[in-house]
Amino acid sequence: MPARLPFLLGLARLIDAGNGLLGRACAWLTLFLVFATAAVVVLRYGFGIGATALQEAVMYAHALIFMGAAAWTLQRNGHVRVDIFYQRFPVRRQALVELLGNLLFLLPVCLFLGWNSWDYVANSWSTFEGSNESGGLKFVYLQKSIILLLVVSLILQSLAEIIRYSYRLAGHEAAREQEVQHG
Repeated sequence: MPARLPFLLGLARLIDAGNGLLGRACAWLTLFLVFATAAVVVLRYGFGIGATALQEAVMYAHALIFMGAAAWTLQRNGHVRVDIFYQRFPVRRQALVELLGNLLFLLPVCLFLGWNSWDYVANSWSTFEGSNESGGLKFVYLQKSIILLLVVSLILQSLAEIIRYSYRLAGHEAAREQEVQHG
């Protein structure tokens, strides 16, 4: 293997690093989710105090955990899959299945989701939409933007996967060695 990675593999690595950073940051939000949810329950049932802003912050964190870490989960091959035949396929056939899955399913679904949610998010931003609840958070537009974060991060990760699987399909060892390093 040459000392320098080809440009596209370097780009894939950069995307992996960005989505890894985002995913790990979102994973830390689970700690907040646990403690904030416990606080809401204790405040409500122990003291009869409603904590609307804290409840909404829990919803925001929940959305960010799942949508913000989706690309990182894809990168780490952590999504649920039903593979009866895939595990027995040779490396190049697995690469073909992954490549086609990204091109025919993941990218079109992400583009569809982005297209259909753009106006929803843009309208929320145009009014800086806030909570309808008194005492609620004034950042509903940010919460809705998490949908676009999901779309962008998944598209980028899909492109990184397409690059890697294309190299594998072409028989280049660099893609396999890079996978060992990042996974």
